[in-house]
Amino acid sequence: MMTKLKSITELAKEVLDIEANSILRLKNIISDEFTRAIDLLYSCKGRVVVTGMGKSGIIGKKIAATLSSTGTPSYFLHPAESTHGDSGAMTRDDVVIAISNSGETQELLNLLPLIKRFGIKMIGMTGNTDSTLSKASDVTIDISVEKEACPLNKAPTASTTATLAMGDAIAVCLLEKRGFSEEDFLIFHPSGALGKGFLYKVQDLMLTGAKLPITGENTAFSEVIGVITQYKLGMVMVVDENYRLTGVMTDGDIRRTLIKYKDISSLCVKEVMTADPKRISPQDYCASALNLMEKYSITALAVADDTGRPVGVIHIHDLLKAGVA
Repeated sequence: MMTKLKSITELAKEVLDIEANSILRLKNIISDEFTRAIDLLYSCKGRVVVTGMGKSGIIGKKIAATLSSTGTPSYFLHPAESTHGDSGAMTRDDVVIAISNSGETQELLNLLPLIKRFGIKMIGMTGNTDSTLSKASDVTIDISVEKEACPLNKAPTASTTATLAMGDAIAVCLLEKRGFSEEDFLIFHPSGALGKGFLYKVQDLMLTGAKLPITGENTAFSEVIGVITQYKLGMVMVVDENYRLTGVMTDGDIRRTLIKYKDISSLCVKEVMTADPKRISPQDYCASALNLMEKYSITALAVADDTGRPVGVIHIHDLLKAGVA
């Protein structure tokens, strides 16, 4: 009797379950060895050399790239080519991250004599903690998985996913330990929307002066409708007698007010405005402004100084024109 084949969707879901569980399993096997690895990488005076063969090598390239972009100088060294001269790039001040699921990859083991000769510290990332690689490493990070997502349990699938996730964990921990800032991130990502979000500050793109829709708390509601229409930003900033921002009135607030009140003739802004509105500092990055806009579905954001006084408005259209959004 033939076994019924799994549907494509069933098989895809099973693969994702296996790989997700492989990553979650890593949480339970994180140990002091991981902390030792972070300390070793943090104190590295040279560069981090990531090496691995085949699929592990491809994952290693990504790990090296992530490390470099987050403040840890790193590069990938192909183990097969390293024994033909490329290993000359390594120095005694470097730290090696060697990746091999089996821990017995011959091309990788061929590097060990050179690493040991120059006294280079090595972190082994392997699924076999009893392997040659593990025993030769100063620190071993366990990346073992219960099984591959491949039905034959042969093709590197869950194991490479787990390795990639562990590499990200290493990079993020180092980023945090180094106090890597938004300014630092910009240095390594000057191009594209991501970089532009940190290239521009709110004060660079915000509307100022006569372009600002501002009104007092006691202004008649009917009058504010005209102000919003005039400035075409979909909002007006509301200030108290000390010129401090206390609220905003938006197109949405107007609609809700008209639905709620039959007679608006006696209403003032303070009664129907959105109090304590979302705001941002002119010194903040446009990336932060964009984050607030996306999180709260805002198209125009009030900009206030340290005293709480409105000094500008940043609009989603201005971010789009600058290539931030």
